Amino acid sequence: MRMKEMVRRTGVHERLLRYYEEQGLLAPDRMSSGYRVYSETDVETVRRIRCLLAAGLPTSLIAQVLPCIKVDDHRIMPTCPDLVAQLQQEHERISRTIEELQASRAMLGAVIAAAPLQNGEKAA
Repeated sequence: MRMKEMVRRTGVHERLLRYYEEQGLLAPDRMSSGYRVYSETDVETVRRIRCLLAAGLPTSLIAQVLPCIKVDDHRIMPTCPDLVAQLQQEHERISRTIEELQASRAMLGAVIAAAPLQNGEKAA
């Protein structure tokens, strides 16, 4: 399929598809005219990329993860032994970030709660 069909099927903009290719995440075939030709496998790859990006992984790690995963019953499973250790580190990094964001949210909530209301009273 050509670029427009790939965009329609994945919901991913052309610029992102090109970016994924630049990052080594996607490798569509090329016609003699230079046009990209995507396969059904590429559609699934883009879905995996989007899923891994949503999980907070950087594209540099996704490039390492993609060749080392398989899908079994709609679950992504690692196939490279050292991948799990890298993913564990990333999981810990994301957990720390979440804790920091929760602390920031709590602080903002306290500031908001302490702000006077328009009629001069404090928020409950």
